[in-house]
Amino acid sequence: MAAYDRLPLDLRRWLAGAALPWSAHSALRLWRRAMRDRPADTAHALQMLSAAETRLLGRDAGRIWGRDYPSPKP
Repeated sequence: MAAYDRLPLDLRRWLAGAALPWSAHSALRLWRRAMRDRPADTAHALQMLSAAETRLLGRDAGRIWGRDYPSPKP
């Protein structure tokens, strides 16, 4: 919990609404990478985190429910 408490406020807020159970370490690693690309652009960092989460959810959905998920079945 101490690692989470040390995260930047905007990152903690994003994590509070995240769909996946991110570790503080993983989230901070992506945050720092985004902030290196565009220093002081928190919106960019949050977009990168959301994009990463979307990719992970897509990968997991295919593995759990099949590659065609969420296609409708006839």
